[in-house]
Amino acid sequence: MYKYLKIFISVILTVFSLNLSAHHTFKLSELNSKRFIGNYLGVLQDPSNTATVHNLLSSKQKFDYNWGDVPNLGVTENNNWLHLKFINDTPDQRLLIYISNPTIDEVTFYRVFNDRIDSVKATIDDPLTTRAVQHQFYAFDIAAGLNDTVTCFVKIKSTKQLIIPVSLSAKGKVVREIIRYDLAAGVFIGIMLIVLLYNLFIYWGVRDEHYLAFVHYIFWVALVQLAILGVFTRLNSFIPFSTIHLITFGGAMSGIASIIFVKSFLNIKAYSYRLTVLLNIILAGDIAAILILFVGFPTISYQLVNFVAAVGSVCVFAVGYKALRAGNKSAKLFLVAWGIFLGSVIIYVLKDYQILPYTDFTNQAVQIGVSIEALLLSFALADKINIYRREKEESQAKALKILLEKEHLVRVQNIELERKVLERTQDLTNANESLESTLKHLKETQSQLVEAEKMASLGQLTAGVAHEINNPINFVTSNVAPLKRDIQVLWEVIEELEKIATDTNLSPEQKELLIKNYSQEQDLDYLKTEIEFLLKGMHEGATRTAEIVKSLRIFSRVDEDALKSTDINEGLESTLVILNSLLKDKVSVVKEYGDIPLVECYAGKMNQVFLNIFSNAINAIEQKFPSSAQGIIKVETIYDPAGEQVIIKITDNGIGIPEDIKDKVFEPFFTTKDVGKGVGLGMSIAYKTIQNHNGKITIDSEQGVGTTFSIVLPKSQV
Repeated sequence: MYKYLKIFISVILTVFSLNLSAHHTFKLSELNSKRFIGNYLGVLQDPSNTATVHNLLSSKQKFDYNWGDVPNLGVTENNNWLHLKFINDTPDQRLLIYISNPTIDEVTFYRVFNDRIDSVKATIDDPLTTRAVQHQFYAFDIAAGLNDTVTCFVKIKSTKQLIIPVSLSAKGKVVREIIRYDLAAGVFIGIMLIVLLYNLFIYWGVRDEHYLAFVHYIFWVALVQLAILGVFTRLNSFIPFSTIHLITFGGAMSGIASIIFVKSFLNIKAYSYRLTVLLNIILAGDIAAILILFVGFPTISYQLVNFVAAVGSVCVFAVGYKALRAGNKSAKLFLVAWGIFLGSVIIYVLKDYQILPYTDFTNQAVQIGVSIEALLLSFALADKINIYRREKEESQAKALKILLEKEHLVRVQNIELERKVLERTQDLTNANESLESTLKHLKETQSQLVEAEKMASLGQLTAGVAHEINNPINFVTSNVAPLKRDIQVLWEVIEELEKIATDTNLSPEQKELLIKNYSQEQDLDYLKTEIEFLLKGMHEGATRTAEIVKSLRIFSRVDEDALKSTDINEGLESTLVILNSLLKDKVSVVKEYGDIPLVECYAGKMNQVFLNIFSNAINAIEQKFPSSAQGIIKVETIYDPAGEQVIIKITDNGIGIPEDIKDKVFEPFFTTKDVGKGVGLGMSIAYKTIQNHNGKITIDSEQGVGTTFSIVLPKSQV
């Protein structure tokens, strides 16, 4: 029993094996109108990438014949082998085996003929002139006579989704299918080109950034679909770079462009911060895919692009729904367009996994969806412009209404404002009159104060001049009485000598003796000496008075209202002469006059500056040395030829100026003197005078040591 069972099983296996072998070899007539022959293909994936045709023939490796009409091998970097064996029982002896997937990177066709193996290799970057049919499809000639048995192997390698739609037919049928394919591709290209140029033209007209973002998006989407259609393969002779990774790169760029467009068109920032972050993450995924592609991992990059596209499509749909819920009217048409696009992608994917049949519609579903999406989004953009226009018109109407209300309010307010302006104008007029009166009073007060300061200086000057002139005048007047007495005696002597000289009764000897005795009696030698002394004293007094008058004239400078070239050394000297009575014997003056040029200035005003500084220096010395003659005033004049300026330094060893009031010295009405000894305008006037001469005046002082005033004057006033 067991033996018969074993024989039965063996017979069944043998019959199954024969049927399977028969299935591997088919007659060409069996295909009838069958478009794809995937069910007759054996598929072998070579993970080691080492298999050759000879290995396959000798090792009799098992091919898998269960991949359906259109095998979908997924994304793999392995070499993939197809095995095809058929008998040509038709009259067609010129056959073509072709693969209608132009995105495959590399295809090598092998035909086994007796002991000879012929091979033809084609890549995506090869010129089309090297192919059996000058088209982006991979097509290979097969010459087979009637009832010839043909054995073929095909090695396929790709870094992208590997879908293998293989057809076997006469060349005329292939050409018809290619024409139908190219016609559909041409329609797609035309639609996308029209949409692209139309929206680019609109952008140039309205300069709306939404249109620019949309053009950017359409460009990359169209480029990817053209790469999928194999259009760039037909342009290999004109393209200076390889298009093998163009689908991966273009897919990532279209993802980036779509995110930019969605963020711009739907204004996502206004609705959701989280969705904005999510879109940025998707954007980062596409950028990462491009970087991975550039560093040499095209398969990983392609898979990442597909994953990001799948997640991103759902997210964009959710973003559109969120915008619609938020009241964005443009989002409705956007969702319709995006939904059609997603639907076309789903149809395309279901076709790849053989859930839907591989037809022209399912194969080109994405191109159809992209075309409809592009048209609908163009309408959405146009509608958005219309919405903007309506909103603008509504806004303008609302603004006009508000403007009219404001105009009425402004008229009412203007009436009230005019009334208040009249009131305020009257108040301001009254205030202005009051201010003018106050200003006039202030100017009068200022003039009185300046005059008071001048009078104080004049009083000090008058006292000094009076004292200085009084001394030599007293010296002269005190000598007048003795000189008058001596002259009277001299006249008496002359009269007596005349009597003796005219007496005729006396002999010459007697006259000489009488004159000699009279001269000794009157002491004429002493009288002569006394008269000379008195005249010398009177001459010195008159000379000193003349010097004082000259100094006073130099100091006063009746021409002070005009710029004159002035000797600064002379001005300093005249000021010191006038102040000589204040210096007395308590202050020593050290003069170091340099060889300086004449300075263009108002001489009288500059002498007033010197007088104020010297007066303050004397006052500071008297406070420090009230009863001793230790005061020193040093006067220096220096010429700086580089800057064409004269430097005057006046230094005293008085009490100095405290640090906290040094900055106040030149302020009007600031004084440290007792009441009645000045109004505090002297140094303020000095500072203003130096400023008017385009000069500078500075103070260097140390309390308890002394003070130095430095004046810098330009040689000429330009």
